[in-house]
Amino acid sequence: MERIGQREREYVLEVLDSQFRSSAGSNMTGRLEKAFAERIGVKYAIAHINGTATMHSALAAAGVGPGDEVIVPALTMASTSLVVLHANAVPVFADIDPNTFNIDPADIRRKITPYTKAIIPVALYGLSPDMDAIMDIAREHRLAVIEDDAECFLGYYKGKIVGTMGHMASFSFQSSKHLTCGEGGMVTTNDEDLANKIRRFNSLGYAGVGAAKGKITKDDIQDPGYARHVSLGFNYRLPELCSAVALAQVERMDELVKMRKKIAKMYSEAISGCSWLKPQDVPDGYVHSYWTYVLKLDTEAVDFTWHDFRKKYMELGGDGIYAAWLPNYLEPVFQQYEFYPGGCPTKCSCYKGQVQEYREGLCPVAEAVQPKLLQLKTNYMDMKVAEQKTDALSNTLKYFA
Repeated sequence: MERIGQREREYVLEVLDSQFRSSAGSNMTGRLEKAFAERIGVKYAIAHINGTATMHSALAAAGVGPGDEVIVPALTMASTSLVVLHANAVPVFADIDPNTFNIDPADIRRKITPYTKAIIPVALYGLSPDMDAIMDIAREHRLAVIEDDAECFLGYYKGKIVGTMGHMASFSFQSSKHLTCGEGGMVTTNDEDLANKIRRFNSLGYAGVGAAKGKITKDDIQDPGYARHVSLGFNYRLPELCSAVALAQVERMDELVKMRKKIAKMYSEAISGCSWLKPQDVPDGYVHSYWTYVLKLDTEAVDFTWHDFRKKYMELGGDGIYAAWLPNYLEPVFQQYEFYPGGCPTKCSCYKGQVQEYREGLCPVAEAVQPKLLQLKTNYMDMKVAEQKTDALSNTLKYFA
């Protein structure tokens, strides 16, 4: 299987042949959005330049701004929490479940304050979080839920496809993801008002765009009295060439996801019977899409280290094992911030309670689990190579048995 195949090349040539003129048929972004919405099963899909811009647009659509708090998981790629800072809001970190590694709804509830405006749960590694519990909390406290599904295409939760349960959902087309066009992203929603706000935010606040319309017309811009910009927005639109590649990938979505799930099954068979390596727990009713395959090393049950395991796996023919991200609040950038209720970066007259500071011990489960996680690649296009890596894993287990 090729990551980028003939269909992608044909669509790129179609854009180039159009000379980028809409009148000559260059409307790949519109075609991509329509295809994505239909495949996921939502009313609106709005393409973005990357999977961080997607969440920024979603936060803006939800009305998140200075002084607001947004609850995010402690364990995930940092864009999920950095984008809250982009919105001039305050990231509040919730702990994780020790077995699924996803955000813990019970800790979400504990972290809610009068300033909480939204929740961004992440489908970590391709596994949905507990969306029923999260949506119940959101309804109770009137919070917006933005699914971060960058790592999850065609995952399912109790029969529902991931990306359809929150008020909005964000997907990524970054180069390591199930679908890619090098960089890119998509926001989905069933709410027309939110879709209108998302579109305007990612299109410089143009008056002439909307939920299902990504371009302004010549009739509009050829009027000298036309007021173009009705709200603040960024230029977060996805270029036509990237849209061409992404469209072909959407049309191949089932094939690309199936390949990763097949490789994950091979890894599962290889570790069967091993008591000191535990895969990410997949609860009943969930379907994992395996952006990557993750194992938790029981460091208390073995006499070797995480680094020892990685080194031996590579010696025996495996690729380098990826580590999980540090809990976001322990990254140096977050050590620069200290927020008081109301979003003030220092104590002032609006201070009313406990400071929101980023320190060790904030999310103890995430801190305990993170150093034990081993992330194995699933994006092998050649199954013979995948078999070699699985054999390397099996042989590594035998070495340490």
